[in-house]
Amino acid sequence: MLKKTSFKKNRNQLEGYSQTLAENSPSVPDALFTKCPECGRVTPSAELTENLLVCPKCGYHLRMPARKRLLQICDEGSFQEWDTGVYSKDPLSFPGYAVKLKSSRLKSRENSAVVTGLGQLGGMNCALFAMEGQFMMGSMGSVVGEKITRVFERALEQKLPVIGFTVSGGARMQEGILSLMQMAKTSGAVKRHSDKGLLYTAVLTHPTTGGVTASFAMEADITLAEPGALIGFAGPRVIEQTMRQKLPKGFQSAEFLMEKGFLDGVVPRVELKDQLIRILCLHKGGNPHGSV
Repeated sequence: MLKKTSFKKNRNQLEGYSQTLAENSPSVPDALFTKCPECGRVTPSAELTENLLVCPKCGYHLRMPARKRLLQICDEGSFQEWDTGVYSKDPLSFPGYAVKLKSSRLKSRENSAVVTGLGQLGGMNCALFAMEGQFMMGSMGSVVGEKITRVFERALEQKLPVIGFTVSGGARMQEGILSLMQMAKTSGAVKRHSDKGLLYTAVLTHPTTGGVTASFAMEADITLAEPGALIGFAGPRVIEQTMRQKLPKGFQSAEFLMEKGFLDGVVPRVELKDQLIRILCLHKGGNPHGSV
């Protein structure tokens, strides 16, 4: 019987290859460096972290973990997490879902696809939530909807503004109609919060799509986005295949939506905290320049 190696050419020893050298070459862990998916630049991970996970060459905004984002945006030591014991379950016994949940918890080190809590920006109290892209692509299941609803309910009780960071592939199909119900549930909570004259600011990050876009992500009083973020209901490939037409360049990017009037601003990550503090100051009736 022929083997896969039967027709494999022997390595040419004249090419300067040294088996011993290759075996003894030091192995550099991937975690020490990060390659930018946009321009391909390889940057030391420590340098990238100091730059808030923004490529120093092209300005591409890499995905930031939810917990890290909240700790970075809040005043030091001010963030207090809510609902830490709320877990995603498998209500429909969907095939393979339990395994995916376990894998997502290990990968993201979170119990669900959103982290919520109370924090301060510029000394001002604020309710916050940030979606976690590494937990099943930030998809919205019943737990995500419940936790975000609780954020608005607590903010309503305590008369607090809400700041939310979205990243999502949409509703979580493994939970069926229970996932789709969260669109109405979260929208109702946002409406009750808004009816009392309280502020909700959303920051859309790459990507924000599906049922999240069709509900609380686009229902804020002020809607901001990070540069280059993909924002829409269906993805560009789905739209092109359905319409059988080529979409304009940059379609559904944050800059495109800003141009069409769907966003209030596209803010680089390094400027985001100062911008959010200004917004909170204006809502509170204070001097937006005195707190930055």
